[in-house]
Amino acid sequence: MLRLKKFVLLPLVLLLVSLLGGCVRYDVGIDFRRQHHGTIVQHITLSDRLTALSQSEADKWLDSVDQRAKQLKGKAQRVSPKEIIVLIPFGNGQDLVKKFNQFYNPNTPIKSAEAENLDILQLQAKMAIKQNNWLLFERNRLELDVDLRALGILSNQGNIIISPGSLVDIDFGLQTPWGSRDLTTTAEQSENRAVWHLQPGEINHLDAVFWTPSFLGWGTLAISLLTIAGFIAKYGRLPGVPSLRA
Repeated sequence: MLRLKKFVLLPLVLLLVSLLGGCVRYDVGIDFRRQHHGTIVQHITLSDRLTALSQSEADKWLDSVDQRAKQLKGKAQRVSPKEIIVLIPFGNGQDLVKKFNQFYNPNTPIKSAEAENLDILQLQAKMAIKQNNWLLFERNRLELDVDLRALGILSNQGNIIISPGSLVDIDFGLQTPWGSRDLTTTAEQSENRAVWHLQPGEINHLDAVFWTPSFLGWGTLAISLLTIAGFIAKYGRLPGVPSLRA
């Protein structure tokens, strides 16, 4: 039975590759421009070939994306019948990790016979972040593992027989105040943005370090300086220092 399934599955995938080349464009971005505010941005575009073959199936999958975004207090905009933009706000690093992981690994995933027909669009992703407060700045180390092995067909030896990279084009972007340092050396850097091109059929590991200003620290410093300046203006000396006036 297992051999029969493989015999049937491989021609099916080969047919999809030939008919649906470049069927999905999936851009995922993290806009982390401030310490306590950011946005998870997803831009999904389905090709004309895919929607022409099954617009109803595409609609059902895009609707499920919309539902998951709303569960996380986000919003989705259907730009067209084949294109959707999802925005999910987060309040800090831990909130980012929680919402990101919940979106891609929902506790109550939508299961149906129709959704299974679009399994090629499913992403298995897990994010983690480690933050260290340096008073005026916060150091962030973000790690992300994206398992795209389900997008490839493997042999018994574990080798990729066919990788439908031509079917799905997936990018992950990270926008930060001063740019980021890519520890995997696989990202394309452009000003304050780094972009990783994910490889279907593989486990993609992303690792980056970036800094954000600590507004609490800067606010405390500003208040302290204003207090000292006011003390000097009134008494002509620094607090705890004897006056030099005659």
